[in-house]
Formats: sequence, structure tokens, C-alpha cells
Amino acid sequence: MMKHRLFVAFSLTCISLMLVAQTPTDSIAIVQAPWKISALHKGIISKEYNFDSLYGVPLCVSMLEVHPSYRFDVLVNAPMESTSVSARSAGAIAAINGSFFDMQEGFSVCYLQQRGVVSDTTAYAYFDRAIGSGAIYMHHRKVKLIPWGRDIEKSWKVDEASVLVSGPVLLIGRQEYDLSACNRAFVETRHPRSAIAVTADGKVLLLTVDGRLQGNSEGIRLTELAHLLRVLGAEDAINLDGGGSTTLWASSAPGTGVLNHPSGNQEFDQMGERKVANIICVYE
Repeated sequence: MMKHRLFVAFSLTCISLMLVAQTPTDSIAIVQAPWKISALHKGIISKEYNFDSLYGVPLCVSMLEVHPSYRFDVLVNAPMESTSVSARSAGAIAAINGSFFDMQEGFSVCYLQQRGVVSDTTAYAYFDRAIGSGAIYMHHRKVKLIPWGRDIEKSWKVDEASVLVSGPVLLIGRQEYDLSACNRAFVETRHPRSAIAVTADGKVLLLTVDGRLQGNSEGIRLTELAHLLRVLGAEDAINLDGGGSTTLWASSAPGTGVLNHPSGNQEFDQMGERKVANIICVYE
């Protein structure tokens, strides 16, 4: 009983530390923001807003809300390619950058299964950082976020689905995930971030928050990202590769189709994309 009480007390302490960066003012700002909303396709809408101050800094948030009638899949870029170029070439109508990868060699460092074919497994170092704590499972029109770990990966029975491991998990059943096992600098440093989430009614949210753009959008902590997604209606959510990889794209958007402001050129425009090893695509 004493061990149980200590565990509960420790868990509550972790949760309280996670929530300290968010305030009721942030929640109100998210809900009351005059979001720029555009219908890109039937059942797909984009939402964007530049906050003068959210979580204490300027932030640009871009999101696609996708009806569950669309098909999702992971796309492997070999060689590496930018999200917009790769997605357009594959005939996708929307896409977001995928999970973590080796920037020199161009392979995924997280488990990647594309329609039943396994191309990469998770590096142990990523399990140790809790980055391999979840996966996006995509099969036909079904998208769900599932738990992951070393034991699950070892015993995983490959089926015809596509699976991409990422992390850390941000939300489970609208509850913010305990990030105490993660590297603290990774959690607490403001970075550009990307995430995928599922709502209670089955919609899929693809979300980016720009960063490293002083005065325009300065990046978000993982605890803040979890809070943002929960307020926006996410039930389950997982972090994707972020930083210079952060890119959200739609085929019907103007120009290159990039909706956010990738940080590669350090300009607040759509031209700073990085070449990445894998992306998550939305198809008709």
C-alpha cells in the first residue's frame, strides 16, 4: 500500500509539473482565437492562426482536420525528399512530415512498416528517450494510435497495415501523457513541432507549430503541445519529428502547397523545407 501511495504521489507530481506551463488564459486564447478556416476538399478543412502570445511567446499554429472517409498511409522517401515534392509526386491530397530519421544516411530510426513490408526497426536509444512509446497504425480508412515499446516490437505480428513508430505519446483518452521518462531538454526546449491526433468522432488532426522564427513563432514545448491538442479536441495524440522537418502540406493550397512556415531558411515563409525520410499522406 505504501509503494502504491508513493507511486500515485509521484505520478501526480509529474502531472502537476506538466501542467504548470499552461494557464486558463492559454485555453481561452485557443478557443476564442479567430482561426482562419478554409475548406480544401470535401471533408478536409485547414485552420491557422498567428498568436501574438500563447504560452508566453508568439506562435503560428496550422492544422488540417480530416474526415475519416480518407485513406492514410506512410510514404518512404528514398532518396530523401521534401514533404511537398514527395506528397505531390505520390498523388496525395495532404501530408505531414513523418517520424525520426538518420539525417546523413536517410533511413528511419523508428519502426516503419509500409502496407505489410517492414523497412526499418526502432533504435534502442529512441526507446530509452520514450520516443518509441507509440505508433500510428494505418489500414484502409482506419487510423489509430497504439502503444509501442521494445517488447511490443519484438512480438509484433506484421499484417497488411502501415505502421510508423514515433513519440512521445502526448494524449491518451484526452489525458496528458506522463513525459517524465523523456529527455528534459527535448520536452522543455521550444522547437517547431509536428503531431498527429485522433478525435472522439474519428477525425484525424495533422498539426504543426512553427518555431525558431524570432518575433513570429518561437516554438512550443511538448507539454504545451499536448495541452494545445487537447483543447482543440484531440482524444489521442503523438508527437512526430519536429525541428526543421516540421511541414504541413495540401495539394489545393496556393504556391507549393505548404501551409506552415518551415524553419530551414529562417524566414517566415513557406520556402524553408527540409528533405525528410518519410511522410504521412492523405489520399482520396
